[in-house]
Amino acid sequence: MTTATQGAAAEMAAIVGESRVVTDPAARAGYAVDGETPQCVVYAPSAEQVAAVLRHAADRRLAVIPVRNLTKIGLGQRPRAYDVALSLKEMNQVWYYEPDDLTVSVEPGMKLGDFQHFLSRHNLWLPVDPPGGEKASIGGILAANASGPLRLRYGTARDFTIGMKIATTEGKIVKTGGRVVKNVAGYDLAKLLIGSCGTLGVIVEASFKLFPRPAQRLTFAVAVPALGQARDLRRRIQQSALEPLRILLLAGEAPRLLGPDSGSAGRERALQLWIEAGGSAAVVDRYARALDDLARRCGLTIERLDEEIAAPAWARLCDAPAALAPALPITATLKATLPIAATEEFVGRSEEEAGREGARVAVLAQVGVGVTRLVVLEAERNRLAGLVARLRGAASALGGALVVEQCPWEAKSEIDVWGPPGDDFEMMRKIKAAWDPSGVLSPGRFVGGL
Repeated sequence: MTTATQGAAAEMAAIVGESRVVTDPAARAGYAVDGETPQCVVYAPSAEQVAAVLRHAADRRLAVIPVRNLTKIGLGQRPRAYDVALSLKEMNQVWYYEPDDLTVSVEPGMKLGDFQHFLSRHNLWLPVDPPGGEKASIGGILAANASGPLRLRYGTARDFTIGMKIATTEGKIVKTGGRVVKNVAGYDLAKLLIGSCGTLGVIVEASFKLFPRPAQRLTFAVAVPALGQARDLRRRIQQSALEPLRILLLAGEAPRLLGPDSGSAGRERALQLWIEAGGSAAVVDRYARALDDLARRCGLTIERLDEEIAAPAWARLCDAPAALAPALPITATLKATLPIAATEEFVGRSEEEAGREGARVAVLAQVGVGVTRLVVLEAERNRLAGLVARLRGAASALGGALVVEQCPWEAKSEIDVWGPPGDDFEMMRKIKAAWDPSGVLSPGRFVGGL
């Protein structure tokens, strides 16, 4: 530990308490990011203390990365520097809750599973199913704008975040929005922070619009012989009055996520389309009859899955690649965003390109929104850069883009995980300079090395 860091650690101990500043090598190693280990770990229990720690770090030019459960920490380039791991683990309280108004305010360190359990007392939920699952923290979900197949029906966190408190490197707490769904006009700073990967400020409280849980949920699994039939069924669903909660196309190795207890769907290793409906018993029953009719027109047969089978299977599908990790060697996880009409074609191209590079992929395509997650298996590391280039080229040719969500940190010297910056990069650079003039928040990790 450098002399500067020792002095900063002592100052931070005066802010949060000596027991909440940890310099033990084993503890620090648990917060390593892309091979870089922090000089100390600071556990801040309040918004005010987070702001004070950021101010001290900025004054001393110490690089800070906000952390919780590290479920999203693989996203981003290697940090240029990493002195302080700022843990939000102790910030896990619900500060405001009005179930009748469908609003809640919560700290960023609360895990999604605990939050959903809290809301379930009034049959409410936050409709997100991101990678990381129940272990993902509220702050991590917002920082990465992480989402899963439920975004088809409900959108992403940007759509139901109504307010936020943000700690800045100036030691201030900025409030934006509020705790009611209808709010005052003005710039929505929350939208700016969501998806900024901890490079602008630290989210210390978030307020959400909540949703009633569907009274019933029913999942349909469809074995699909060809991508053209999957496209046909997806189009028919979108052109109908049906409003599914989520749709997911499984290709390549993705059916391995289903597990042996998923009925015939779990035993089937072919291309599969999973569809979930929600609502009252009457609504779900009508949905099932209408979907059966649409599937028959495509030459397909629907299998209905019991909730006790479907729920854990959906959890595994949404939590890729973690759900694959115990059984299969994972090299990288990629995410492509595409025009909806091009999604099935990209699924086919991704398997072809992976085969050319000697890799296998588990493909999970949210065909209703144009998002495809690729879990790359058994690819040689020295061929990973070529595979990423091929897949990024395929996505670009179809009008989309591709980012690397996770890969060996050694490979990041050869791969730009974000891809080329867009036309708005100069504006992004100016925003970074305004919010973090000392450049101490997650330095170098975001698009274009911000």
